[in-house]
Amino acid sequence: MTISLSGIHIYPVKALGGISLTQSLVTPRGLQNDRRFLAVDANHQFLTQREHPKMATVWVEIVNGEIIFSAPDVDSVSFPAAPPELPTRTVKVWSSHVRAHTVAPEADQWLSDYLGADVRLVYMPDSSERRVNPAYAKNGEIVSFADGYPLLIASEASLSDLNARIVANGGQALPMNRFRPNLVIAGCDAFAEDRLGEIAIGEAVFRAVKPCVRCQVTTTDQVDGVVRGPEPLQTLATYRDSPNGVMFGMNLIPVKLGTVRAGDVVTLAG
Repeated sequence: MTISLSGIHIYPVKALGGISLTQSLVTPRGLQNDRRFLAVDANHQFLTQREHPKMATVWVEIVNGEIIFSAPDVDSVSFPAAPPELPTRTVKVWSSHVRAHTVAPEADQWLSDYLGADVRLVYMPDSSERRVNPAYAKNGEIVSFADGYPLLIASEASLSDLNARIVANGGQALPMNRFRPNLVIAGCDAFAEDRLGEIAIGEAVFRAVKPCVRCQVTTTDQVDGVVRGPEPLQTLATYRDSPNGVMFGMNLIPVKLGTVRAGDVVTLAG
């Protein structure tokens, strides 16, 4: 059985729309440009689709070194993908306190107007290091503004297995974007990602650290920002439950950096 990389996805701004790629560079924080930006409220607390499901409907592009936000029925706004070192502030992501740069007042205003809330956009510079949970880190690994780990991998077979169960119970099949993975693999059994150790993909090597516990964001349609619920959580709870919650996908930490490309073979490392 040959396992291959069938999808590569980044989310430049945590909780906003994603970008599908044919190749990407793996950095210590995860895929290049993944979740280096964060939307925060007036108290510098991070914002997600849990509070603002409409965030899913902000389309994000990277063109000629600029990030472009666009959305239905509004004008777009752009700003540098690598902002200059503007004034810093400390923002909170879960239990982490992270030093971040302000980005651009026009981006703040655009997000505030679109989401109907007081929103500021911040950027994690290279000099700011947010540590992975030491219970799972081996060498002080770092992460972007992702929930906890540099990358998330999921398999097409796992989604097919889940969708078959949802449809059998009268529901509608769901797309992979409900789970917002970075890497998608094909050619394996359902939930084979649960059993990963170290894997090589293209030039990079990754270490699987823990299954991903899923939250209510998975019930939000990533196209129109509408919370559809109760799927996929309802069905996952029948066969993918754990003491911490229902699981789908596996968190990864990079061991060796390099480029990954769609179609790369996935092999056991070492």
